[in-house]
Amino acid sequence: MKITWSAQAKLDYYKVLDYLHENWSINEVKSFIDKTEEVLNVIKKHPQSFTETSRVKNVRKGLVTKHNYLFYKVMLKKKEIILLTFWDTRQDHQKLKY
Repeated sequence: MKITWSAQAKLDYYKVLDYLHENWSINEVKSFIDKTEEVLNVIKKHPQSFTETSRVKNVRKGLVTKHNYLFYKVMLKKKEIILLTFWDTRQDHQKLKY
């Protein structure tokens, strides 16, 4: 299946990388990139392996790190996976629309 990054997912991803780069070491940046790639590989091979959200149908969330989820939508007919957003688990969950 094809993976497409939404503008919001790209923005969130780079925000996390910027935060890690400014406040942690390059090792944490590399670790986040590696963990994201691992999750993307799982999603690509088994799109429905992560938990579906209760708010929006066909939207799932994969745990990247203990502080970051990746939300994505599976479009089976189009054979496409759309990455929606990276979500920091420490944020207010009421603001999350998925």
